Amino acid sequence: MTRAFHPQKGPFLRALQPGEHFTGFYVLRNKQLEPFRDPSRGHYLTLILSDRSGQLMGRVWENAEETSEQLEIRTVIKVEGDVETYLDRIQANVLRVRPAQPEEYDRRDFLPTTEGDIEEMWNELRGYIERITDPYLKPLVEHFFQDADFIARFQQAPAAVKVHHAYLGGLLKHTLEVLSLCESVLRLYPQLNANLLYTGALLHDLGKVQEFTWEFDITYSDKGRLLGHIVMTDEMVTSALQNFPDFPSELSLRLRHILLSHHGRHEWGSPRRPMTLEAITLHHIENLDAQVNRFQLLLEKRPAGETWTEFDRLLKRYLYGGPEEDLSVEEQGWTE
Repeated sequence: MTRAFHPQKGPFLRALQPGEHFTGFYVLRNKQLEPFRDPSRGHYLTLILSDRSGQLMGRVWENAEETSEQLEIRTVIKVEGDVETYLDRIQANVLRVRPAQPEEYDRRDFLPTTEGDIEEMWNELRGYIERITDPYLKPLVEHFFQDADFIARFQQAPAAVKVHHAYLGGLLKHTLEVLSLCESVLRLYPQLNANLLYTGALLHDLGKVQEFTWEFDITYSDKGRLLGHIVMTDEMVTSALQNFPDFPSELSLRLRHILLSHHGRHEWGSPRRPMTLEAITLHHIENLDAQVNRFQLLLEKRPAGETWTEFDRLLKRYLYGGPEEDLSVEEQGWTE
């Protein structure tokens, strides 16, 4: 069941059923005045409502022109109405509607949001920072992760618009998963510089706090679209290094190379391809986490009862999830 972050949210759109009376808060995605078949009746108002569960069409039959003037697209509105079916589609007969006040809603109810506990994930991430013992790298990491404004955006930010971890809190979750994978890889390859690898994992997506905006849609900022997070991350780190005049130049080069090459290929947005052990390691770890999350998100969107996803244009393939009863040995309770 979808959990609301604000106590006044009201029912999520996906849960509404025909015959139900409801009151709740939703984002107004679009509105349009449309003429009745009888021109003498004037216009009715069509609304497209959304929350993080989906979208629903609503119709205002009375005082449509006046109501339309009061409502702005891409804002939150309070709606009271009845759910009905028209041409085999569910829609809302809107009885009352008004703009919402800021204290009446939580934007996390209108955007996909991590199901993880932000505070718990943040504390776990702080634990990885404590593992960094290098006297130059640790202060650089803390320059960012002790800044209250940066922390607030980092905890909220998505890791992408669509591809992977594309939800509020996604950047924190992705970074934490990359750190966890680094921990496992370091046990296999002790020749890796753990301080450098953990630092690269923590800083590799810093620019995403500026690359995206997430008020009522997850989308790109102008700077994000023009420059991209890899360039912005390097800018942020280079600027921060000005505060550490004794930072070794060789260490700075190795760290910046990790950050600039973590997408692995030029066609994937990396200015450089990985040329060090730590750089190639972080690239594959970061890509592994992104792709597993990407596949999982697509599989979760399968229509009920379907074994295959719809065709994904970016991956150029269907994904197979198997029948719902096809459980893993762990899910079946198998033990050695």
